[in-house]
This record gives sequence, structure tokens and C-alpha cells, in this order.
Amino acid sequence: MASLVPPQPAPKWSHTPSQIKQITEELISQNRKLQDAIAALPDSSCDFKTVFLALADADTQFDAAAEPLAFYQNTSPDKELRDASNESESQVRAFGVESSMRRDVFAVKVAAEKNLKASGEWDKLNAEEKRLVEKMVILDGKRAGLALDDDKRQQLTTLKTDLSKTCLEFSKNFNEEDGRVTFTLEELDGVPADVVNGYTKRTESGKDVYDVTFKTPDIFPLFKYAKNPETRRRAFEAYESRLEINVPILSKALDLRRQIASILGYKTWADYITEEKMIKNAQGVINFLDNLESKLGPVGKQDLKNLMVLKEKEYKSSNLPFDDKFYIWDYRYYDRKFIEETLELDDSAVKEYFPVDHVVPTILNIYQDLLGVKFVAMKDEEGATWHPEVQRFSVWEKDAKDESGFVGYCYLDLYPRANKYSHAAVWPLLPGYTTTALSPHGPGKRSYPIAAMVANLAKPPAPSSDPNVKSKPALMRHDDVVTFFHEMGHVFHGLLSKTQFARFHGTSVARDFVEAPSQMLENWCWEKSVLKVLGKHWEKGESMSDDMIDRLIKSRYVNVGLFYLRQIFFAKYDIKVHTDSEPTDYTKLWNDLREEVSLVKSGKPCPGQGTFGHITGGYDAGYYGYTYSLVFAADMYSTVFKADPLDPARGQRYRDKILVPGGSREELDSLKDFLGREPDSEAFIKEIFGNVPPTSASL
Repeated sequence: MASLVPPQPAPKWSHTPSQIKQITEELISQNRKLQDAIAALPDSSCDFKTVFLALADADTQFDAAAEPLAFYQNTSPDKELRDASNESESQVRAFGVESSMRRDVFAVKVAAEKNLKASGEWDKLNAEEKRLVEKMVILDGKRAGLALDDDKRQQLTTLKTDLSKTCLEFSKNFNEEDGRVTFTLEELDGVPADVVNGYTKRTESGKDVYDVTFKTPDIFPLFKYAKNPETRRRAFEAYESRLEINVPILSKALDLRRQIASILGYKTWADYITEEKMIKNAQGVINFLDNLESKLGPVGKQDLKNLMVLKEKEYKSSNLPFDDKFYIWDYRYYDRKFIEETLELDDSAVKEYFPVDHVVPTILNIYQDLLGVKFVAMKDEEGATWHPEVQRFSVWEKDAKDESGFVGYCYLDLYPRANKYSHAAVWPLLPGYTTTALSPHGPGKRSYPIAAMVANLAKPPAPSSDPNVKSKPALMRHDDVVTFFHEMGHVFHGLLSKTQFARFHGTSVARDFVEAPSQMLENWCWEKSVLKVLGKHWEKGESMSDDMIDRLIKSRYVNVGLFYLRQIFFAKYDIKVHTDSEPTDYTKLWNDLREEVSLVKSGKPCPGQGTFGHITGGYDAGYYGYTYSLVFAADMYSTVFKADPLDPARGQRYRDKILVPGGSREELDSLKDFLGREPDSEAFIKEIFGNVPPTSASL
């Protein structure tokens, strides 16, 4: 297989800032001219090929060139390149607003649709082609406000452009954030030695101190292990305040959204956003969250009582004054201690079984076997990636014999570094699609997808100076394993989708469904058969014992009430700021709502909304989707995979029914095709509440 040559070359990542600027300007100029030409068509010449195919093909070519340019801002170590990338995306978004507001282009779409139906050509279109027409005419037209007068349309254009720039500024601050919080070794008591050894050590006022970055591998172990509550408090307040610079930016974005929604005739921004989602309107989101909160509230209160017992006991044994309050910086610490005491499960001991250099290839192998594909590592070449640490693969059907078995390319950028995106996410750098008659490559050929996963796994510590001591490798918490498995689900959605049009490829589905496939796949990380393969001790080479696996699986739903109430808090904050008609003190709302919903005290009010990246990154009025889609995820797993999660036949069914269609059909239709029936919430209710569900099983 290594001798197979992909039919599509991998991209080069050797752009300079000036090239990014030049390419962006040329793309916009060329696309604008093409739109001008299409807009000039007489009504009689407007048909599927001249209008819809032409616009779809132009959009695809434009995005294929622009998306990699915008990606540099999340990953490049070069500030000039990141800045050029950010500016490129700003220009592209502004052009997108301009394009969406063109009344002349919309007029030819309407004429083409009318001609299609009048001539009978409509009936000759396949389902995906009809969906393309409907999206381009009904949805695009309505959301662009093309029925507005010229003054209102100009105002709308200005507001949308300003909103785009504002959201980009919010995201840029995320990537550029490089803060620290500093502690002495005494203050870090309890934090595992391998974690502390990874902190930057320096001397301050004649004393050794350790700088803790806000990257996940640095800060989260401190939240879980630091014995001193003052250490956890200081760390949390610094972490929560690390993006205070974003507070006025978010306020501006919310104000712009209110104005845009009002001009377009929507009651709220949330109603505007949810119109094209599965839930359909803002009230549906509010009802869903209120209902789930009412069911989880009693569970969360009992969880809190259990953790408070632990806290009071520890405070008394340590002679610390106990104020009968449970703070947010207490949660991860006592949640960990509760699991250790009730299940005799030590998170640090579990981590010993998840060395990064074993887990990553093992997860890739699991996916490959389940979904019938093969990853082939590619050679390092100059300009092959945006950073030397990035791994790249060509992806093939498992039995590929020639180039027809090519699937696409995958990039893994797994380790933290300065000025890199600080969480875990997948970028669909290039969608897959079938070329049209207007393509320079001719019709009916396949353009293959590219997916890039960006994460922040722990890096290996420096090797020991003693040649007789085996250096401990980078280790992953089980939470990190679940996250990696989840994100790889998005990668495969992007690689294995096979749609006619790029617009519908892969994860281009309703936002309140997009997480469901990956959430379903998280279940693999809680299955004994999978954990036997995934968990391998870094030094002894042995698999996890059955007893440890059983205890790990039991820990999944420990304190589940508090866990999901935290998710509901984020979702409620998101939906409230997007349904309120007037601005408010968003920092106060953040802290008050967290205390009300999550049941934990905030302490000093911190501007945590500045760290809420989802709210400007495509999940505005959509964070509820993480919980909403869990209903579908639980149903899919329980119905199809639970009996044999590693069965390739079931994997093929998932690939065919969920991954391949992407957004080319209604998400509910894909679910029904996969499940063999309408989806329901029974599996989710059972998963969360056990065999005795709450009074009403309806969510």
C-alpha cells in the first residue's frame, strides 16, 4: 500500500504573509467577477447549470483556496503569518457578507428555479441537487434580507461585516493568549511530580517558583490535585480571567447580533440561528434546557452533599476554617477524591496506562478496523506541514489496490506550543465533492477531503540523566483519551463523507446534530474490550486489570448531576444572552447563573465569558447542541453498537448511513435510516438516571 500514489497531491504549507495577502485579494476579485457574470444572465438563460452549478462550483473553489490560508492563525509559530491569516479570513468573511447581500445574484437564482419547475427539468434533478437549489433560494435569500430597502440592506451589510471582524478578534485573542500563574513548590503540594517537572522553573526574589501556563496539560492537574485551596482558588481566578480582554468584544458582538436579528425580522438572534437547526426555534432550546435542569437538579444536589462531606472532613483534619460553601475550584479536586475513596480509583495510577505514544496509534487502529480504512504515514518534506511536530497521513480504503481506493489526507497537530489553538478541535481544510462540468478538471471526478486535528496533549518530559532509568513518557488522563477519541470521530466524518456538493460534505450538518456522531463514539472509551487494548502500562507493558477497568467504567456516572448541570449552565448562558432584548452586566450574569444552575459558588466574580470561545466560534445560540445531540448519540450507540462495538459490519452501517450522507439530507432521515426507526430519548434517560427514570421520560 505504501507504493500507492494518491490521485490528488497533498497541499504545501509554505505560504508567506505577502502570498496570503495576494492570493486572498485575487480570490475575491475573481469570484466577484464570476458573480457579476452570473448576475448578468437573462432570465431565459437561467437554469441549473448556468446558475446553481456555477455558483456552487465557484464557492467550492474559493473555499478550497481560502480555508488553508485562514488556518495558519490557529497553528503557525510565525506571528506575521498568523496576522496575515487572520486578516485574510476577515477579508473573506467581509466578501461573504457582500456576496450574500447581492440582490442581482439572488434574482437569477429565483429565475433559474422558476425555469426548472416550468420546464420539467426539476423532476430530473436528484435529491441532493434539489436540496442545493432549496438552500440557495429559500434559506440564503431569507437570511440575507433581500426584501429590505436599500438603506436597511446597507445597514445590514455593515453590521454583518463588523460582527465578523469582532468574532475574529475574539478568537485571535484566544490563540495569542500566553499567560501564566506562578506558585512555589510548597503551594503545588499534591500536584503529581511529572506534572510539576513540566512547569517552567525560575528564581524570583531568591526563591524557586514554577510558572503554570493555562494550557490543559498544565492547569487541569493543578485543579484536580493541589491540596491547598488557596492555590486552586488563585489558579482558577487567573484561568477564568485570562481573557478579560474579550469582555468588551463579546458585548459588542451580542449588540451587533441583536441589531441584525431585528433588521431581519426575527424576535431574537437565537430564533434567527435555530431556524435551520433540528430544534427550529429559541423557545424549543429554553424548554429543553429547563426540562433537563429540573430532572438533573435533585441528582446534582445529592452529588454536592456527597462532595461537601469530603470537604468538611478534609478541612477539619487539616485545621482549616470550614465555611460550609462549595466553590467551583473545589469541584475537580473533590470529584477526584470522591472517586478515589468510593471506587478506590487513582487517576494518577490510571494515567500510567495511557502513554501518548501508545494511545494515539491504537485509537487510529480501532477506527481503521471499524470503518475499513488504512492510515499511511507520509514522509517529512519541506513545506509539507505548518510545524515540524505535525504528523500527516494519506488515508485509503483498507483493501485499496490503486488510486481509486484513496480517501483523503489527515493531519494531527497534537502538542501544545505558544500561540497555538489551546483546546482540541478539527478543521475540515478541504471538503470532498464531485467535480462539475464547469470544473477545470472536467465533470464526474472526485476531489478528496483533508481534515486536520489540533489538540494539546502532554509532551514527553526531558529524558533522565541516569541511563539506567527508563524515562516516563507523556501520559494522558482518561479524560484526554475520551477527548481524542471524540475528535477523531469528527476527522472520520470529514474523511468518509461522500457528497456531490462541498456544501453538504462531512460535518456540514445542523449544529445541534454535528456532535452526535463523535459523542456516540466516546462510548468506546468506556468499553472493557476497548480499554484492554487502549490501556497499556508505560513501563510494565501490561494491560489494565479487569478490576481497574470495572472501577473506571463505574466512575463514568459518578457526580453526573453536577457534570451535566455545568453543561446546562454554559448552554443557558448562551441562549439567554442571545434572547435578551437589552444588554446587561455579562460578568455578573456569568457568575450568578453559574451559581444558580451549577450549584457551586463562584467566589470573586471573574469575567469567564471572555473564555467562552464557542459563543463566537460558530456555537452562538447553539451550545445546547452538545447536550441535545447526546440524546441521539445514546440512541445510536445503544441500538446499533452496544452489542459489539468493534464489529466492522456495524461500522460499515454507521459509515453508510451517517457519515457518507453528511448534510446532503435531513439529519432526522439519516438517523431513521441508521436506527431503523424514529430516534427517542429512552437510551439517554437510562444512561443518565439508571433503570429508574424520572417521572417524565420526555426531553
